[in-house]
Amino acid sequence: MRISPEDADLFFKLMPALQTFGNQRLQIIKNLNDIEQYQKISNEQRVSLRNAFYKKPEIIDEFVQENPYGFSHNEMEIVSLWKNFVAGDFFIQSVTKKYAIFIGNNKVYGVLALMEPFQAVLGGMPLPAYVKTVLLPFKGKIIYDGLIEGYNLFIGPGMSASFRNTYRAAKQQGKIIESLDPHWKPPEPKPRVLKDWKPLLDELIERASKLRASADDSAVISPAFSLVRASLEFARIAVEKPDDLDALDKPLRKVERAFDKTQETMFLSDLEF
Repeated sequence: MRISPEDADLFFKLMPALQTFGNQRLQIIKNLNDIEQYQKISNEQRVSLRNAFYKKPEIIDEFVQENPYGFSHNEMEIVSLWKNFVAGDFFIQSVTKKYAIFIGNNKVYGVLALMEPFQAVLGGMPLPAYVKTVLLPFKGKIIYDGLIEGYNLFIGPGMSASFRNTYRAAKQQGKIIESLDPHWKPPEPKPRVLKDWKPLLDELIERASKLRASADDSAVISPAFSLVRASLEFARIAVEKPDDLDALDKPLRKVERAFDKTQETMFLSDLEF
């Protein structure tokens, strides 16, 4: 997902002006005094300037106060909020229809692309990818500052699974950060209309209590029945106390033991000797 072309044009109007102003203060690149010259420098030079610039965030305030290019009040408000940048190393876990998932410092961010989608920006680099960039607030969303440095790092299956779980946990808990604006809060979850499952579960538990394997049944029947009873008990606790992880832990362990017993019985039934 990208910001609109109009917003992308606005960003690439403001950022070169800010970086050029920053270079005038820091003198990182010689003979860089106007925006036209900034447009001609290499990406390596832009990265060098960018890295030095974000070590002196007070330059953003100076730029806003002086407004050397005569930008509008709304444009200056956008730049002013860039003081809330997040710079560092990130793992881009995936790209969804809504935004790209950036993970850094045990936080998960939803980041929008600029003119090009992230697949093109990354040049076919497989995901998850390890990158260095700067995240910026922009009109209530998060973008990156237009410069991404990729690391040549192999990410194995174990690390990939860890990032995937981090993203899934943040999504499930409503903790994906979608804005860097100071007063932003995650949207309130929609109120859930809960169905009363208790009568049905009570009935099923009562019926399952009568499940008893006979001596003539296959060996797998008894552990299978135990698995059914344990699963129903877990479901009952999940309905009654969905947010009480301690209360859910004990019945879940019973399910796991019943499952292991069922699996063991099937293995022994198939063992040749």
